[in-house]
Amino acid sequence: MHTKLIVVTGGVLSGVGKGTCTASIARLIKNQGYKVTAIKIDPYINIDAGTMRPTEHGEVFVTEDGGETDQDLGTYERFLSENLLKDQNITTGQVYETVIHKERNLEYNGKCVEVIPHIPQEIKRRIRATCDSMKADFCLIEVGGTVGDYQNALFIEALREMKLEGDAVIYVHVGYLPIPGNLGEMKTKPLQRSIRDLNSMGIQPDFVMARSKKPIDEVRKQKISLMGNVRPEDVISAPDVKYIYEVPLLFEKQTLCSKILEKFGLEYKKDTMKEWEELVEKIKKADRKIKIGIIGKYFDIGDFTLEDSYISVIESIKHACWHNSSVPEIVWVDSKQFENDEKSLSKLDDFDGIIVPGGFGSSGVEGKIEAICYARENSIPFLGLCYGMQLAVIEFARNVCGLEGASSTEVDENAKNPVIDILPEQKQIIEESHYGGTMRLGGYKAKLAKGTKVMELYGEEIVSERHRHRYEVNPEYIEKLEKEGLRFSGKSPDGILMEFLEISGHPYFVATQAHPEFKSRPTEPAPLFDGLIKACIKSKA
Repeated sequence: MHTKLIVVTGGVLSGVGKGTCTASIARLIKNQGYKVTAIKIDPYINIDAGTMRPTEHGEVFVTEDGGETDQDLGTYERFLSENLLKDQNITTGQVYETVIHKERNLEYNGKCVEVIPHIPQEIKRRIRATCDSMKADFCLIEVGGTVGDYQNALFIEALREMKLEGDAVIYVHVGYLPIPGNLGEMKTKPLQRSIRDLNSMGIQPDFVMARSKKPIDEVRKQKISLMGNVRPEDVISAPDVKYIYEVPLLFEKQTLCSKILEKFGLEYKKDTMKEWEELVEKIKKADRKIKIGIIGKYFDIGDFTLEDSYISVIESIKHACWHNSSVPEIVWVDSKQFENDEKSLSKLDDFDGIIVPGGFGSSGVEGKIEAICYARENSIPFLGLCYGMQLAVIEFARNVCGLEGASSTEVDENAKNPVIDILPEQKQIIEESHYGGTMRLGGYKAKLAKGTKVMELYGEEIVSERHRHRYEVNPEYIEKLEKEGLRFSGKSPDGILMEFLEISGHPYFVATQAHPEFKSRPTEPAPLFDGLIKACIKSKA
């Protein structure tokens, strides 16, 4: 394998931005002209992220080839502006499943199969296979969790062995420097300890990323250098920033990319980040405020993990706003409040536009339907995503078509008018409780109708967006719905599946069965989000 590896580990505590650091390094190296990819290692037993609640682990990101992966792959895609694949998310569950399967098939030739060496061997095989298939010059490998966790020890062991076996590897350690409120002083000891923990596992970091609220000073840089056995110039300050897209430029100012390439014996090209600098400058200059309400349901666990549940939607709103020289103001709206107090729907008048994102289950559904009805009747720009489209169909069926009891069989399996129903081929699978990986997943093409808003936004007849759902618009009701003015402006190429809808005469009433948020990029916003923001600006004028 000729791919050069940059391994990113974390210390002190989780959630300090390893994913953003990883993605930023990847972007810097890509701008040097190299083909760069990334792998996220997750130490959980789940085969993939598909069966986990968004409030448990954050958003389930869907890759083009149908993988249900960790949300960090979304961060990598947004920074790299490239599609990744499901094999680029490696979990403990996948590794053990493969090893046990091989043992049952006698592929170990009668040997005693043990945690060491066979689990690290499978980890290394997966990494090398992915790098080879992607034909990448560089691969960033982010190890989930923190050094010292029992769960990720075997992954770190495998990555130690790879350097011993001749792979070109450098190690980047991201650690947090707290500033205790009672002291008001930045402390380096927790980071020192995490570096020692990494040393005890046989790895000496080449770079230390000092994550902190403020930039680190020279005194602390010297202390980390001495105690962590890292050159002072290889201790990189990574303070909090207002916009995550500033991070590559923050690292570039500290010549991180040049130093990384130097360790691999490669030359560094100057002034390769001009486009990225222009992006950040545009973000900072935006001055028009656009207030978007996200009508959701994953609110019961508090605000601290809320953003992770909808991170791709949030980033897509930002991308579209920045593209239109605007500043997003995102407000979370719990749909359940509308079920208890219809008068509270007037709160939606405060928004320039609303989004009803994806979700599963019956909780908060009636409140979402009420919100969609209010947006339709009061000309509030509206975008529905996946479940949001299905609920828009239900709302229209009930309140415009007069179909009593219109619903989805996901919510009411005995619905009088099941305008949303499950794919027939999935019914048996679900009856057997095999929920993992049973959905329509990944990229699917749609043919857009000429003369529609959706066609205008995409600018082409055939488009592809990613999906993650089991239920579809029931074909038996399409004629009735369209007769009353609901236009299905995009369908599967065979015309069977409804992919996009819109209502003419409304400032912006658009929905899709897909998740266009997964393909939004900071320099190229998703068309439906861009259309929403443009409609919001027009409505404000």
